[in-house]
Amino acid sequence: MKKRARFPKLLLVLLLGFAAINAVAFFHAWRFTHFSNEPGLHSPNPEQLGPGQKLWLLLTGIRNPKPQNGAKPSFPVETVTIASPNGALEAWYARPDSGQVRGTVALFHGYTSSKSHLTHEAGYFRHLGYNVLLVDQAGNGNSAGFQTTVGYREADDVAAVFHWIKDLPMASDSPLPGSGAGGVVSMPEVILYGVSMGAVAILRAEAELGIRPTANILECPYGNMRQTAYNRFESMHVPGFPMTDLLVFWGGVQNGFWAFGLNAEHYASQIRTPTLLLWGTADPRVTRAETDAIFAHLAGPKARHDFPGVGHEPYWKRYSADWQQQTRAFLSR
Repeated sequence: MKKRARFPKLLLVLLLGFAAINAVAFFHAWRFTHFSNEPGLHSPNPEQLGPGQKLWLLLTGIRNPKPQNGAKPSFPVETVTIASPNGALEAWYARPDSGQVRGTVALFHGYTSSKSHLTHEAGYFRHLGYNVLLVDQAGNGNSAGFQTTVGYREADDVAAVFHWIKDLPMASDSPLPGSGAGGVVSMPEVILYGVSMGAVAILRAEAELGIRPTANILECPYGNMRQTAYNRFESMHVPGFPMTDLLVFWGGVQNGFWAFGLNAEHYASQIRTPTLLLWGTADPRVTRAETDAIFAHLAGPKARHDFPGVGHEPYWKRYSADWQQQTRAFLSR
């Protein structure tokens, strides 16, 4: 009789534990995919935290204020607004200083970032003779909303930007769409440059939304949503099971898509656009196996370069000449 009486209690404890861990996962998923209006900085990267800070982060979730832009670039830009299914996107548009324009490079930032973090890269593309368009993806910077899907709905932003560039007016004295300023001659080349989340959004936009740019330059795209969540637990030296799967599940439910299907490796198999893939060998958030799989699956002309000892950070900061040489050589083809 006593054994029988214990079974309902044990079942109740298990059910309460299951409900509690799902509640924690639901809360963490919401904080991860929804920015707040609170001022201040985003929670530090997990690999930068001490044991006590990691425990506090696990209990309370990340601090996730909406990313803000820093200063404008040193070169002149026009602020334009681009319509996206996710809301109005703010972007900075700039032309090269002189010479024949080769085309346009659209730049897409990573998670919890903004267009102002890509001004150095944009400056170099201008030096090579390209127009540049730096984009705040939905929920970030001065674009509409407070939500991020870490690459899924951001693909709609990429597609909207691509079509905006293709629809630029042919006459040089015509106004840019959304700017009210002077225009520019439309150029046939459209290069897409993305970092991390931005790179995954580019891959999905091409694989599932049908855009066809001239070329891609992708820095550290993650392999799939489940793996990138698992990598974050790994960087904290905390077991990923079962929280990884619960986070991905609830994150997808909250944002209206199947997050387990957010898979850059699968998207790559449908990409025939010439693509340069860049990766840092010390990246704690994107593994070599993920990068190898994406590169192997790319179906079109492709090139790859690894930066030794670099983590999930801009490669030009430590390997400026190498980064420039790789991008210049790729685009010259």
